Amino acid sequence: MLSVLKNRTYRHLFAAQLIALMGTGIATIALALLAYDLAGNRAGLVLGMALTIKMVSYVTIAPIASALAETRSRRAWLVSLDVIRAAVALALPFVDQIWQIYVLIFMLQASSAAFTPAFQASIPDVLPDEEGYTNALSLSRLAYDLENLISPALAAALLSVMAFSTMFFGTALGFIASALLVLTIALPSPKPSRRRGIYDRTTRGIRIYLTTPRLRGLLGLSMVASATGAMVIVNTVVVIRGELGLGENMVALVLASFGAGSMLAALVLPRLLVHASDRPVMSAGAILAIVALGFLALKTQLTGLSLTAVLITWLAIGIGYSAILTPSGRLLRRSAQPADRPAIFAAQFTLSHGCWLVTYPMSGWLMSQYGIVISLWGLAVLGLAGLVFAWQQWPAQAQPNSVNSPPNQN
Repeated sequence: MLSVLKNRTYRHLFAAQLIALMGTGIATIALALLAYDLAGNRAGLVLGMALTIKMVSYVTIAPIASALAETRSRRAWLVSLDVIRAAVALALPFVDQIWQIYVLIFMLQASSAAFTPAFQASIPDVLPDEEGYTNALSLSRLAYDLENLISPALAAALLSVMAFSTMFFGTALGFIASALLVLTIALPSPKPSRRRGIYDRTTRGIRIYLTTPRLRGLLGLSMVASATGAMVIVNTVVVIRGELGLGENMVALVLASFGAGSMLAALVLPRLLVHASDRPVMSAGAILAIVALGFLALKTQLTGLSLTAVLITWLAIGIGYSAILTPSGRLLRRSAQPADRPAIFAAQFTLSHGCWLVTYPMSGWLMSQYGIVISLWGLAVLGLAGLVFAWQQWPAQAQPNSVNSPPNQN
């Protein structure tokens, strides 16, 4: 897997991603403390609104940004967005009104919504061979999981020697370091053969996406990932503190179990995908995650909830979650010509976060209104619906092995 780091361009891109992720993770914790400093017991409401702003900006901004980026140098585009994110991070320590948090969070997340698809679309141009690109996808998945594990510990260490507001300056330095790393490399910027209008450029990715069977299947699998993942992200603290009456350290342990499952899958997938095609691997991950929710629901109904059962369930969901998401870049890569890749990655970014906009509030509402068993069954049923949709839209016999099939084919 690490062999792809011998490629200088990819090595710098991966380092930029890792540094920016760490900075963002630290900023998330500092933002929670800032919200409490300004809003007190209403901090949860402020953070909930900030999360909603994040998701809305992700869903709406990515296609527009992709259209604007089509005629620009990809390296200049990525560097500019890193600079904007650094400027927002530098402004956050000086916030003294809640509305200012909302404005700056929108600016930060809108920049990320523009940055991430363009960054992801650059990787297949830098690593054109299938094996190298698969290894890069697994490394990227590991980077996200490591950020979830390392950022809280790093933030705790920093808080022992500095005020939380100072941590935003560290985030800004992370974005500046990311921009400098991108500046040191030459990035391909494939251009379309003819100039397109703004409407065509804005909607092209989603139009290609929705007319490609395997990508419609990917949308169904994205719903599985968001339905099972939302149970973990939204309800872990309620399950551990409220249902089991355990301490905060157990919340961290259970979340680490989910992260460990995701990392385990990311490590195994490069070798597995050499011998198996994407559809059965992703389907198996989806089935595992759905069955895990059903197992915990049935176990809780019959014998009650236990920490061991939650740890096993979260580990299995982590494995399934990574098995769905890690190979998705391979499908996107096969489904568009190089000039259309930023648009198709932006479409996946938009549509997958649209799934989270459904499952985040659904998960919280089911838990608060009906309790853990109904929450588990409800999200499992939603995940099963996503899997059935994926199988209907992406039949097994329709999967090709070619890497660069035309955008409108299977």
